[in-house]
Amino acid sequence: MPIPGFVVALRSKIGQAPLPLSGVTAVVFDDLGRVLLVRRTDNSRWALVTGCLEPGEQPAAGAAREVMEEAGVDVTVERLVSVEALDLSIAPNGDQVYWLNVGFRCRLRRGHAHVNDDESMEVAWFDLDALPELDPHQARCLALASADKPDAWFVRSPET
Repeated sequence: MPIPGFVVALRSKIGQAPLPLSGVTAVVFDDLGRVLLVRRTDNSRWALVTGCLEPGEQPAAGAAREVMEEAGVDVTVERLVSVEALDLSIAPNGDQVYWLNVGFRCRLRRGHAHVNDDESMEVAWFDLDALPELDPHQARCLALASADKPDAWFVRSPET
């Protein structure tokens, strides 16, 4: 997967040590109620569209950009779904990242979904009752985006 230039520059200074980064997850629905998934090239698993925000990029714009880059379709970002600090992840190259992830519900505006970069090997629409297995974080994000609740989900701070 291509690593953003600003991350490459940071990695040249800190190596593979844990790096906090902001990312987005786009849960894209079409007019038939199907969800867009991509099969990732790094682990061959089906996933929602995700990506790293560029410095100064607004999260909703980043979500729409990632969908266009990975699946070649234009979307409307409808609402915020979740804000979540994810557990430490280790990339195949050994880089460690703590992602602050912002999830969005999106709607297909136009275009035909297809593999549009080297991050995916397949792109497809899935009915909600015929989904492949998703990582727990992504399954939660999809469930939240599918629910008819306007409020965003987040982990509540512990009561003191």
